[in-house]
Amino acid sequence: MTPEEFRQALATHDIQLTDQQMAQFAQYYQSLIATNRVVNLTRITDEEEVYLKHFYDSITGALALPELRDTELTIADIGAGAGFPSLPLKIAFPQVKVTIVDSLNKRINFLKDLVDQLGLSGVTLVHGRAEDFSKKGSPNRAHFDVVTARAVARLTVLSEFCLPAVKRDGVFLAYKAQAANDEITAAQAALKKLGGQVRNVYQLELPTEPEPEDRNLVIIDKVTDTPAQYPRRAGVPAKKPL
Repeated sequence: MTPEEFRQALATHDIQLTDQQMAQFAQYYQSLIATNRVVNLTRITDEEEVYLKHFYDSITGALALPELRDTELTIADIGAGAGFPSLPLKIAFPQVKVTIVDSLNKRINFLKDLVDQLGLSGVTLVHGRAEDFSKKGSPNRAHFDVVTARAVARLTVLSEFCLPAVKRDGVFLAYKAQAANDEITAAQAALKKLGGQVRNVYQLELPTEPEPEDRNLVIIDKVTDTPAQYPRRAGVPAKKPL
């Protein structure tokens, strides 16, 4: 997907990018590639693949949740790595306020420099573990309208990372590949304990060659408060999923 194909693909979904926004994505790509030479940010480095599998894929969240397009939502992105999906969403929809959480300080430093280069406001960067971000007593607990995660962990684990940060009646949006239904089935008990309920799975295909790649955006509503004991201490959710 070339930059122009990226722009046109979004336009078919009534997402219109300005020349300034396209320039921001171009700068994002250049900074990503330059930094990736010294810090492992992504294995995808080809320009057309970055525009498709990182930029476009990130923005598909606004197809599943149209309110991302024009509402001043607060978003937390858990385990964002090189900023996906939150920064492409922020560039496309500047009104959202984004908090990015990652456990590796080198990635946070990259994102800080990138945010400055792109001239973005309303972006907060947090160096820390997902389990500590929204633990009992944290100001981030039950604070966000939307919490996202992409390519971080299976849903049984991811739910414990993310749902405690979602406010009551907010949404946990999990970016998943073709195994989403199996993960949802396995995560039912965890979701119930943590106050989440699956609303819908938005399915789409990325136009990859030679075969399209399946994508599933799992929309999970926060229907009850997360019990105070969750998330458990760092390392425990991955070792002992709910």
